[in-house]
Amino acid sequence: MKRIYIFTGKGGVGKSSVAAAHAMKSAGEGSKTLLMSTDMAHNLGDIFGRKLGKEEETVLPNLDIYEIDPEYVMQNDFSEFMDYVKRILSSTGDMDDMGILPGMEELFSLLKISEIYQTGIYDRIIVDCAPTGETLSMLKFPELMSWYMEKLFPIGKVGVRLLAPFSKKLFKVEMPNKQAMNDIEKVYLKLMDLQELLKNRDITSVRIVTTPEKMVVEETKRNYMYMNLYNFNVDGLYINRILPRDIDNRFFDRWVEIQRDYIKYLKESFAALPIYEIPWYDEELKGEENIRRIVKDVLSKKDCFEVKNVTERETFTQTETGYQLDVNIPGADKTDIDLYQAATDIVIKTGNFKRCIPLPNILRSYAVSGAKFEDGRLHIRFEKEDEENDDEK
Repeated sequence: MKRIYIFTGKGGVGKSSVAAAHAMKSAGEGSKTLLMSTDMAHNLGDIFGRKLGKEEETVLPNLDIYEIDPEYVMQNDFSEFMDYVKRILSSTGDMDDMGILPGMEELFSLLKISEIYQTGIYDRIIVDCAPTGETLSMLKFPELMSWYMEKLFPIGKVGVRLLAPFSKKLFKVEMPNKQAMNDIEKVYLKLMDLQELLKNRDITSVRIVTTPEKMVVEETKRNYMYMNLYNFNVDGLYINRILPRDIDNRFFDRWVEIQRDYIKYLKESFAALPIYEIPWYDEELKGEENIRRIVKDVLSKKDCFEVKNVTERETFTQTETGYQLDVNIPGADKTDIDLYQAATDIVIKTGNFKRCIPLPNILRSYAVSGAKFEDGRLHIRFEKEDEENDDEK
């Protein structure tokens, strides 16, 4: 089966080098591989010593690299849709540059990944993502966008046809034409496909790159928690830049000790994941020869492309008194978890992130009766609303 591997982590931890090493190993095994970057501060070209264009380029046998330009993708693949949104924005006087519309660059980067996957050209697609916060925003955007479109889309073409004659005159807003509406529908359907693709544990894996330092370790824990909250399968942790134990320099003695403590902590915190330890090399990891050092020293010892389902997807199960929803949030502080039922959705908040989970139709007449957080898993109970009370109301 074709596979997608997404590498994320705090800025500066070496994600690009680790992703590039996987791509080179994959290509060396004879698998047709694409290494692509969604980070606007691209550096794949720097790693391979090439100036890259707007499309994929072959750098080694079985290995292509590609730095996504979201604006180029927007204008070339969804021109009618983008023209419509531009007209909406310009009519309100808010903005005339699509590049500053929040989330659009992330959305179309993901849609491009999905489009390339669907072609079936590549056996493995390896994605070098932006730093943690931007990656989380990118990965959760399809679900968020789909949720909003699900709420708005029922008006469909009928609503557009009825409102169009009045919208521009009364509200100074131009309704989408037939072509733009078709593009909106296509984007909606692509979003649904994209969600399933990214959350399919047999297809997509998220790998976290970290270093043994306090601030990075704390962000890594939050990253893992949020990835699970949004139902992504994290199946690998890479501890990068580990100093050698036998370094002959007293200046580094304390640093070696500090790293040793954080490495132990990471191994305890992520015991369920395959963990890879990458040494701190004596030169910058750029160029094919240097990247191969990671392949030889770290990746040759394990099957790094093996699929491992560490946590289950969120599940609804029937109980004696109703239903139960289970959601994985490993590492979360239960005092920081908030949840509430909003119409046909369950909203879960932890830290700076919030997720809306649509309820199945069968639960529309049920209400939350309780919740419990244990062993990194949130259990939410639903029971039938009291019919007598409903009648009284």
